[in-house]
Amino acid sequence: MDEARLKDLLVGVKAGAKTIDDAVADLRHLPFVDLGFATVDHHRALRQGAPEVILGEGKTKEQIVAIARELARMGQNVLITRIDEANAAFVAREIGGMRYSALARTCALEQSPIAALSDVKVALVSAGTSDLPVAEECAETMRMLGVCFERVFDVGVAGIHRLLHKQPVLEQAHVIIVIAGMEGALASVVGGLVDVPVIAVPTSVGYGAAFGGITAMCGMMTSCASGITVVNIDNGFGAAFAAARILRAGARALCAIKSKATP
Repeated sequence: MDEARLKDLLVGVKAGAKTIDDAVADLRHLPFVDLGFATVDHHRALRQGAPEVILGEGKTKEQIVAIARELARMGQNVLITRIDEANAAFVAREIGGMRYSALARTCALEQSPIAALSDVKVALVSAGTSDLPVAEECAETMRMLGVCFERVFDVGVAGIHRLLHKQPVLEQAHVIIVIAGMEGALASVVGGLVDVPVIAVPTSVGYGAAFGGITAMCGMMTSCASGITVVNIDNGFGAAFAAARILRAGARALCAIKSKATP
């Protein structure tokens, strides 16, 4: 249950459209349901602005389906990350309406409209084609969170003129996510061009001394471009959620300013 549904429920009780018993029945399974192997958090959308997301990696297909069904039962949109093709096919057979993105390795069920968090855009920047799985995981997560974004792909520093060609997009963005492997230099370059939050995602792309993304992560963490935020290796999901938090906080601040300005 999210904040909007809870408000609708309370308004319904106040207006007499719902009885108190009806409301109690709707709220009975808040804040969580114990499935034995998992405790599904139905309160998360109220606390964090988005429902619980299922990490498919390490779970059996039956466990994924059971958790997804429980989230869906409450009318929530469902996002599953890091799910392989075989498990995704099983989930899609068991739960109608699931949409699988093979490149992003995500499954999504949209039961209710996804409201935009803000009318501002995030620039989703990636260095090379090998970074696309992480970038698309980020894109799918932002889409499910209501974040408006624009892709700026394959603009790594080996051909920096490609990035500079897209500089107007960077300058218009309110948050920029930079996804890069190898030495991770793209985050520093972008960070030196803009004055908005930059979220850097190191990827495990690269030859031997890239150490599975550790070199890119260390390069991003020691960037000379001040204030860059770095998430974990290959964590496109985490970057998307961080961007959503920034936009959500900005939207609240704007509402507060407008409220104070209203006589």
